[in-house]
Amino acid sequence: QVQLVESGGGSVQAGGSLRLSCAASGSAYSRRFMGWFRQAPGKEREGVASIDIDGITKYADFMKDRGAISKDSSEDTLYLQMNNLKPEDTAWYICAADPYGRGLTHTAYRYWGQGTQVTVSA
Repeated sequence: QVQLVESGGGSVQAGGSLRLSCAASGSAYSRRFMGWFRQAPGKEREGVASIDIDGITKYADFMKDRGAISKDSSEDTLYLQMNNLKPEDTAWYICAADPYGRGLTHTAYRYWGQGTQVTVSA
């Protein structure tokens, strides 16, 4: 089994930055692909960024120029650095993992954390 625990969320003003963390445990094979997703009230869950076992990253269009996803050397912690935050970034941010997950499609991921709240004020 895989356990994912997010941290680093909070409230910031527009233009500010946050660094989210996801502590992962369990089968390394089951988390070869990892990603960050978000869901705002009344909106569908959407992909933010992903990284695979080879370090190849993908970003949603809204995050390409201001986000960076990475893993530590042990690959037990996933990060998401977000800069120049906007009010529309306000959402519940969730870490996900899968042995065969692909990109930013949430249905491709089997394991999910509980998430952390990000609130951006104008």
